[in-house]
Amino acid sequence: MLLSTPEVMITTHQPSPASTTQISYDEPEPVTCDCCGLTEECTKSYIEKIREHYMGKWICGLCSEAVKYEVIRTKRLLTTEEALARHMNMCYKFKCSSPPPNPTGRLISAMTQILRRSLDSPRMLRSMPSSPSRDEDDDCVSNVLSRSDSCYASLT
Repeated sequence: MLLSTPEVMITTHQPSPASTTQISYDEPEPVTCDCCGLTEECTKSYIEKIREHYMGKWICGLCSEAVKYEVIRTKRLLTTEEALARHMNMCYKFKCSSPPPNPTGRLISAMTQILRRSLDSPRMLRSMPSSPSRDEDDDCVSNVLSRSDSCYASLT
């Protein structure tokens, strides 16, 4: 529609169906992983690309990496389809397993065990540097922080 006066010209543009389709085509939409059930927002073009690669199934990035790892780690030749089937089977078994009877109690128990192990470990191991020094022969030399006769620490 075009309105025209000598001073002002206003044009209203109606989007064509093709441009509307293009805009909605690139808008993210929620999609659920067929393996683990994770929901992500992805564009339709990306979803189609992933589905082409994985035999019509949508899988998230984490499951995709797990499938790639499954192909690499097996000793015999394994197709992507076989690796995907293995991974989906593992995810299905995991989702079907029942949750622990008392998850809060198990978390508290696990944290208690971690705390006890850290308290039982020798103190000297905690004060060691994360990367030991090297001498001229490229042998590892660990610097140990120990107490001298005075109240100042010294490296030995």
